[in-house]
Formats: sequence, C-alpha cells, structure tokens
Amino acid sequence: MKRRQFITLLGGAAGAWPMVTWAQQPAMPLIGFLRTSSRDWSRALMAGFRRGLAHAGFEEGRNVRIDYRWGPYEQLASSAIEFVRGGVAAIVVRGNVPARAALAATKTIPIVFITGDDPMTVGLVTSMSRPSGNATGISMNAGALPTKRLELLHELVPTATTVGILVNASNANAAADVVAVESAAQRIGLQVVIASIAEAETDFNGVFEALTRANASALLVNTDAFFSSRRDQLVALAFSYGIPTVYSIREFVEVGGLASYGNDLADAYRHAGVYVGPILKGARPGDLPVLQPTKFDLVINLKAAKVFGIEISPTLLARADEVIE
Repeated sequence: MKRRQFITLLGGAAGAWPMVTWAQQPAMPLIGFLRTSSRDWSRALMAGFRRGLAHAGFEEGRNVRIDYRWGPYEQLASSAIEFVRGGVAAIVVRGNVPARAALAATKTIPIVFITGDDPMTVGLVTSMSRPSGNATGISMNAGALPTKRLELLHELVPTATTVGILVNASNANAAADVVAVESAAQRIGLQVVIASIAEAETDFNGVFEALTRANASALLVNTDAFFSSRRDQLVALAFSYGIPTVYSIREFVEVGGLASYGNDLADAYRHAGVYVGPILKGARPGDLPVLQPTKFDLVINLKAAKVFGIEISPTLLARADEVIE
C-alpha cells in the first residue's frame, strides 16, 4: 500500500535540368547515455528518462536519438571519448565515476549526471546553484544514507551483533560508505564485516559463505549499479543463507527483499530527462542548478519479514512510505 509519494539547400541544376529545391532536414540530436549495469536492469529507469524528455517535446526515434553504452567501470573512459567523436549533443551519466569520465572527455558538450554523491565534493561542479561548467544534474543526497540504512537494519534485527556490508571492489566510491558504516556501527556497538566482490566475479555464493563464517547475522547491500543488476540473485541468496538484508533502492524489495531506504531512482531519471530537454534547445547546463531531492523512501516487505521471523514494530510500519504485504 502506497503511503506517500516521492516529491525536468537550396540547390539548382545546370543546363537543361529544371531547377529543383531541396528541403534539407535537420539531423536529429544524438544523446549519449553512459552507465554501468545492464540494459535489462535499466529498462524501467530509462522509461522514466524518456518520460522526462517527452515533457520537453522529445521522443526517441522521432526527433531525438539515444546511443546507450552499458559496461564496467574500466570501459567508461573509452565510451565517453566515442560519444565525443560521434558528435553527441549531450551526455547523460549515472554515477560520479561515469560523470568524471565524461568530463575528462569534453569540456564543451553538455553533461547531465545522476549521482548519489555530493557533486562539489567529487569535482563535478563548483556550485550547486550555478554549476558554471558544462555539467549539471541530479544529486540524490546519498552521503548519509549508508548510516541511515545501518540504523534501519539494527532496528529490524536488534539481536545482530555483527553485520556485513557488501561493496563493489571496482567502485572507488565504496570506501567512503564503508567508513561511514563502520563509524556508525561503533557508536551502537556493532561489528562490521566487509564483503567485497569485483564486477568481473560472479561468485556471490562465496560472499555469503564468507559472511556466514564471520558470524554476520544481518547485511547491508551498498548502492551500486552492479548489485542492482543482480538484485534477484542477491535477494534469493539472502533468504537461502538466512541473512536479513537492507538494500539501497526499492527495486530489491519489489522482487522480494526485506527492506530498502533511499531515493526514487526512476523519478531521478525522469528529472534528468526533463533537464536534457532545454539543453537540446540551447540552454547552458551551467545555468541550471543541481537538483536535490528532499525525501527518501522507506519500503518494507512483510512477506520477507515473515520468512526471516522478524516482527515489524507498529512504529516502524507507520514510518514506511510503502509496505508490501
């Protein structure tokens, strides 16, 4: 049940040939979309992006083209360079690592980012209100979220004294989230086990086995497109190993996960599409302020809670934005 909603030639012929007037059709602008993860996982998110584009009168295939590039972190730089060489009108990126790859490739082509980090701290913009450069976008204020998720996990599983955090070893940004979780865990008397796996690896079973050996009785799955694209597998393993898990986005809970706390990612993609619209019409990204959501969604799956033997308190249920029954 939904509780609250988340709050952008003329030409001529010579001689005996009759004169012919040709109407030159302007080429459709090309958008380069760069992110890690997989096309299948991003399908619903891209639908949100296209809804945002439609807000400004752009429809893929009719008056705008989109070149999608999916792949690991190691391919981001080469993909961004290919976009520049291909003459894209704008580059849209998910995450600050892809954003930095795009900024390294061009200082003139507009870039619209969707990131969970502080864009100023990671060097994407110099100002939130007046970015001034060729990049702007949506910052999802995710800096404090790992700590909030740990607090939620502790509330769900108060008997857990050792908790794990699953991070992508290929993502350099994960280190800051680990530090935040470890600091928060120390304050409430919890031990933290770091479970790390690189994108080139697929042995999630081995990760859960290691967590079990370390006596981790609860788990946080860190924000990462790689994990999102493996959400069905991760949710199934959490049940198989009996480890209650809190996730970063609602899509995990929708496929059976226990709980999530974070942004409405599909809506963030919609806002990115809204921003690309005026840029294609000539607006400068440096004049468009970085958007920041003010609300985050808590989603709880009561079916999953029952499987784990967790009784959700009425207070926590009252705080939830959505409860899946």
